Amino acid sequence: MKFNMTLHPNQVLVIKLYGELDHHQTEKVRAQISKAILQGNVKLLIWNLEQLHFMDSSGIGLILGRIRELRAVDGQTVILNPSETMQKIFKFSGLGGLIMEGSEQNVILQARGIVNG
Repeated sequence: MKFNMTLHPNQVLVIKLYGELDHHQTEKVRAQISKAILQGNVKLLIWNLEQLHFMDSSGIGLILGRIRELRAVDGQTVILNPSETMQKIFKFSGLGGLIMEGSEQNVILQARGIVNG
């Protein structure tokens, strides 16, 4: 599994996950994202899952935990372009309302209005 973390202006953090995410990789990803959130650098976290082919329950836990951290700073989360299977899992987990489709740039532009009121 490979991942990229890009901090955009206006405290937008984009996480791109590639390949397969299981419990072995989640800790490394979690530590870096949590650090950025706890430093006050993030108000919107976009999980770009377009290139993620598999995620076990630890991946759901990873996302849920960052949602809790962001709520403490009034931050928002978007799950971008998950596979159909992952969409079902997110919906069953109560996260269906966070799913969006499209490009990162379009989501960032839309979300700026959400984050900035």
